[in-house]
Amino acid sequence: MKRNRIWLIALLLTVAPGAMAALQTETVTYRDNGTEMKGYVAYDDSIEGKRPGVLVVHEWWGHNEYSRERARMLAKEGYVAFALDMYGEGKTADHPDTAGKFAGEVRKNMDVAESRFLAALEQLKNHPMTEADEIAAIGYCFGGGVVLEMARRGIDIDGVASFHGMLGTDSPASKGDVEAQIRVYTGEADQMVKAEDVEAFKKEMDAADVDYKLTSYPGVKHGFTNPDATGAGKKFGLPLAYDEAADKDSWADMLEFFEQIFD
Repeated sequence: MKRNRIWLIALLLTVAPGAMAALQTETVTYRDNGTEMKGYVAYDDSIEGKRPGVLVVHEWWGHNEYSRERARMLAKEGYVAFALDMYGEGKTADHPDTAGKFAGEVRKNMDVAESRFLAALEQLKNHPMTEADEIAAIGYCFGGGVVLEMARRGIDIDGVASFHGMLGTDSPASKGDVEAQIRVYTGEADQMVKAEDVEAFKKEMDAADVDYKLTSYPGVKHGFTNPDATGAGKKFGLPLAYDEAADKDSWADMLEFFEQIFD
């Protein structure tokens, strides 16, 4: 037994340093028009060279641990991920009333939203491990709506993926406006994103000749990617519920999408 322990220690000492590398994460403070923003970057330093970057836009609860976990998941898949802050000062909400207020303030001024998105985009592009011309963005709930709005505004990124995001808009895309390819994942039983919203979105995308795909999961409710959604729904009387199958399927499809656009 003692010889085995000595052999194991010797083996560990001879392993190349890169093989012992771990996921690297860092909280980042940045600014947009005088407002302090709190971001979070994650990447795997065992991967050599630069790699594509992905922005992660949070739910209406704000830049919390959930968006950071998604950033870490992306980093493990070989991306540089940056979980951004759309509210400023890292504000988060623990009640739907507060969350709705924060989200509403952003939605009513999309010029400010764009500015904050672009500030985070610059942070991601300037990271030493990011391939600056290979960028995507994903968003959840409120964040899903944000990434779709940024695509409508012609932000120059390769693709966006919206998970149970708001699909309606006051500024529909016109032909030639959208640079990014789009993937949308929604629940057929989502009471916050109704069937008429889905149909209106499809008509908008078709009319604008956008490269998009929308996946609707039968029987699945709002918030289906977040394991905490069911508990929050019960606590606040909201139609939210986690769905493991839809969560895993949408994530896998998104990863395939990224392989396509970054090929």
